[in-house]
Amino acid sequence: MNIYLLLCLEFAKISVFAVGGGLASLPFLYAMADKYGWFSYGELANMIAVSESTPGPIGINMATYVGYTCGGVAGGILSTLSYVLPSVIIGTFVAGFLQKFKTNATVEAAFYGLRPAVCGLIAAAGYQILTISILDIPAFQAGGGLAGLFNLPAILMFAVMTALTFKVKWHPVIYIVIAAAVGVVLKF
Repeated sequence: MNIYLLLCLEFAKISVFAVGGGLASLPFLYAMADKYGWFSYGELANMIAVSESTPGPIGINMATYVGYTCGGVAGGILSTLSYVLPSVIIGTFVAGFLQKFKTNATVEAAFYGLRPAVCGLIAAAGYQILTISILDIPAFQAGGGLAGLFNLPAILMFAVMTALTFKVKWHPVIYIVIAAAVGVVLKF
């Protein structure tokens, strides 16, 4: 099947089923990496970092980045449109009916039931990011011992950045720039 058609189908599916925002789409992206092999988990972690540090919603940034990585400029455009279009159509359709049914007990129960699912998807994405950035599972499996399991520079950077955010109230962009600069200088 054509890569552009696959990108459109995959990102339309992600748009429909990743309820809760961009981070909820990460499990779908990991599944896409496994299914098609277009990118590795490490490359996906880099895509997440770039998508988080660029303006705009992470889901749209991820769709653009993955699409561009897999299919060039056309892939980036098609992936982004495929990610956005179902949400726009569904949102427009639902907005018209939601005003009529917003006090309906079934609608309220459905939204209440979505909350734990969204939390679970975000927790799964957080765990996957943790295993890529903080833990070095391939080194551990290769016989690196328990000390080889942990990515000590990443843990140190996490601790320093966390401590800084509690002590110094800078704009988040400043922390992103600092982290990016440290990553470049220390070749993370």
